[in-house]
Amino acid sequence: MTNAISRFPVPEIKDLPDDIREKVLAVQEKAGFVPNVFLTLAHRPDEFRAFFAYHDALMLKSTGNLNKAEREMIVTATSAKNNCLYCVVAHGAILRIYAKNVLVADQVAVNHLKADITARQSAMLDFAIKVCLDSQSVNDADYALLHGHGFDDEDIWDIAAITAFFGLSNRMANVISMRPNEEFFLMGRAPR
Repeated sequence: MTNAISRFPVPEIKDLPDDIREKVLAVQEKAGFVPNVFLTLAHRPDEFRAFFAYHDALMLKSTGNLNKAEREMIVTATSAKNNCLYCVVAHGAILRIYAKNVLVADQVAVNHLKADITARQSAMLDFAIKVCLDSQSVNDADYALLHGHGFDDEDIWDIAAITAFFGLSNRMANVISMRPNEEFFLMGRAPR
């Protein structure tokens, strides 16, 4: 096993285009480290910009009825279905922090049906996993079930868009063998 974070070249921060370097350094300042996704995707600057613009539009929006923890639940559960080590570890860490629950990320990644989450969140994850694995089967009954849990059509769009976007992310992370940062493993866990 290698300690490399990607099969592809990883640029040095000092060699990045100014806008990307500024974004990476801002993340480093906020998080205390640079998540490997920023370094590996910087291999292709135009795609980096597009990726993070869409990521931010989906994950940082302040409208809709999904909170930050629920957005991270979607990423964690669907990334597990796509066998994406990077996204399960990284977004699981963020989920633990947003949910203020050290167990929820592992529960959601392994089997959301046994997780300590609400019926509403379980329905949301049922739908996200259906979009992830069998999107051609989404039908009016899925919408009705989600409406019954208080989701509106815009929320349903968000669930599907987050799932679809991270499907792309999961596949790229798997193809380039992106490794999660060690820092993620401790985030949101009680110190021992």
